[in-house]
Amino acid sequence: MHKLLQDKPGEKMFLLGNEAIARGAVEAGVAFASTYPGTPSSEISFNLFRMARESELYFEYSTNEKVALEVAAAAANCGLRSMCIMKHVGVNVAADALMTLAYVGVKGGLVIISADDPYMFSSQNEQDNRYYGKLSGLPILEPSTIDEARRIIADAFDLSEDLGIPVIVRTTTRINHSTGAVEFGTRIPPKTAGTFEKDPFNLVTVPAVSRNLHVKLLEKIRRAEEISCDSRYNVIQGDGSLGIIANGVSATYVEDAIRDLKIQEKTRVLRIGFSHPMPAPLVRTFLSGCEKVLVVEEGEPYMEEAVKAIAQEAGFVNPIKGKADGLFSRLFEFDPAMVREKIASYFDIPYEVPDKPDLSDIPELPQRPPNLCPGCAHRAVFYEVNKATADMETIKPTDIGCYTLGFLPPLSAGDFLICMGSSTGTAGGFSKATSKKVISYIGDSTFFHSGIPGLVNAVFNNHDMTLVILDNRTTAMTGHQPHPGVDMKAYGMEGYNQISIESLVRGIGVGHVSVIKPYNVKKSMAALKEAIEYKGVSVVIAQQDCALQVKGTKKAAGRPFTVSDRCKDHRTCINELACPAFYLEDGRVKIDAALCTGCSVCAQVCPENAIVPLPRNG
Repeated sequence: MHKLLQDKPGEKMFLLGNEAIARGAVEAGVAFASTYPGTPSSEISFNLFRMARESELYFEYSTNEKVALEVAAAAANCGLRSMCIMKHVGVNVAADALMTLAYVGVKGGLVIISADDPYMFSSQNEQDNRYYGKLSGLPILEPSTIDEARRIIADAFDLSEDLGIPVIVRTTTRINHSTGAVEFGTRIPPKTAGTFEKDPFNLVTVPAVSRNLHVKLLEKIRRAEEISCDSRYNVIQGDGSLGIIANGVSATYVEDAIRDLKIQEKTRVLRIGFSHPMPAPLVRTFLSGCEKVLVVEEGEPYMEEAVKAIAQEAGFVNPIKGKADGLFSRLFEFDPAMVREKIASYFDIPYEVPDKPDLSDIPELPQRPPNLCPGCAHRAVFYEVNKATADMETIKPTDIGCYTLGFLPPLSAGDFLICMGSSTGTAGGFSKATSKKVISYIGDSTFFHSGIPGLVNAVFNNHDMTLVILDNRTTAMTGHQPHPGVDMKAYGMEGYNQISIESLVRGIGVGHVSVIKPYNVKKSMAALKEAIEYKGVSVVIAQQDCALQVKGTKKAAGRPFTVSDRCKDHRTCINELACPAFYLEDGRVKIDAALCTGCSVCAQVCPENAIVPLPRNG
């Protein structure tokens, strides 16, 4: 049995934050869950996916976040407790459905997980999704600890059903990917069979219906504010005159800082875990006992702006600061030392910043830029395109996935990127705005997610572009989740269909379609050159299983290669491929046999044929 399915209330287990959230969903009786995977949310989905195989839970990896929210919304409107999981930028994709779903509401609880990513560990921006609460009119809950991440899910479901609207649970990377002790609660048996009651004058959002629904939504938000004032996630602690307002993981940093600075008697803290709508009466009560206030929150001044507005309306003149020169930045993550230092500075608390240890005698660590894995077929494709276009001026839009890492030299396979699926849309724009040849890259999962509409647009408008679909048979960067092009029978799972990318592309009218095996360099280069020379829309599908997944599943792999004494030290292998399996020793190129996957691409590009398979007894 999956460890998170154990029905042992009171038992404690050390869990990742995402595991705690998944456990909280199970305890709350979740019956339906959907997602498009994205770090830092991926482990929530992975655990629910595994639990669904041995429980009554229905789980699906949906085509994209909008679809994931739509299927979850339908299930919730049939009375099932449903959860939809995504990273912060995924909410942008789902927003079209989200904004109007707030009007329509739900019958069974619907919890939407928005996993924000301060510092952009694996994201293209660090947007603060608390503003989606204001934009949509939906409540937002934010856990501060790992165990609270478990407990908050059940309360989110209860709140959703009480108000009849979805509830957003916003996490950040430090909650998702930290570990802590979690005490298991009691599991509620899920209701897995729903019914849908037709009510078009409340569920079909034509303008006349939506006008009435908006009125009802505003009333629900007014009720939500009343609930937030009594929420156990919005609490005042201490009775000093130095006020601190904090949320999420920042609240734990504040707690540590107050203890380290020995100012427990001087401070009072308002911890906000139910952040939209803000509990205005509670904030006023808090401010009335403070001389000055510091707002500690990662990201945007969301709470700070709200607190200042509440203070102004109530006539308070207490100094309130948060994001300011010398205080907190809107950039990146906070850390305990930073929070301690800023609190001491703002409240004039004597504090000496500890001396940093002298590390001058320690050599600087070598830089390790992000890199494609050894044997990754994307590297072969980028090399082949570079060779096929060596005498051409090109623009190469890229997309979100492992292959984004190819933008670095020497592959230099990426000139423009804004969001998932943008490679197909921007390619068309570049083709019309310039005379350069446009070759865009997109992964198989990203193509299904949001690349198809841009390709349809290109065919319709007759753009001159080549789209290279990097089909490694998985959603690799977020942890090898399936997508509609994956053969699920290979995972031992029945009941799924597999969609052929080639058939889909031909079906929408692409004039030139070819399929290549990237490890065959000569044939792939010829096919790519032919596609690039084609006037109009051409598509090349590069099919090769993800090298990391092959290694993880112990599928048959090629023999490692080695550099023979025929090597003339041209270093074409390093300078044009830059596979991490290569290294230099005594000025000579070597291959780390433990890293080499035996893809043989380097052997095909070596001008002396000096790279050969390692002898079987070598």
